[in-house]
Amino acid sequence: MECLMDHIVLNIESDDAMIHFYTKVLLLTPERIEEYYAGKVPFPSVRMNTSTIIDLFPKKMWQHKTQTGKINNNLNHFCIALKKQTWEDLLKRLQENNIDIEEGPVLRWGSCGIGTSVYFRDPEENLIEARYYESKENNEKCLLSS
Repeated sequence: MECLMDHIVLNIESDDAMIHFYTKVLLLTPERIEEYYAGKVPFPSVRMNTSTIIDLFPKKMWQHKTQTGKINNNLNHFCIALKKQTWEDLLKRLQENNIDIEEGPVLRWGSCGIGTSVYFRDPEENLIEARYYESKENNEKCLLSS
């Protein structure tokens, strides 16, 4: 079976910090942010590409689902694939925002073959892998034109 990632959901505690991180540091396109703050929708999202979003679930949507009220730690990490220049620009923004790179750059296998990755955390400690694929063949496989 072949499929596309439609969305992932992150349980969040700090709406403002997480929205800022995903829209200002990662530069993902905000979706339904104004509607969320106006109380018209239950959660905001950020768009990774035309077919994939990250939903940001505020605490009121998930706190009752755990005994302790803590974030569900089932998510190990998620990975975003970027063009090389976009990846390099992201590294600069991470540094400008004092966001530590926990690991990398390191070569790792992913859905399009071997790529160069770094790992860092968002304001609520979710681990994010950001990578680029060096070879033109791997970029084309993942629809990332150079």
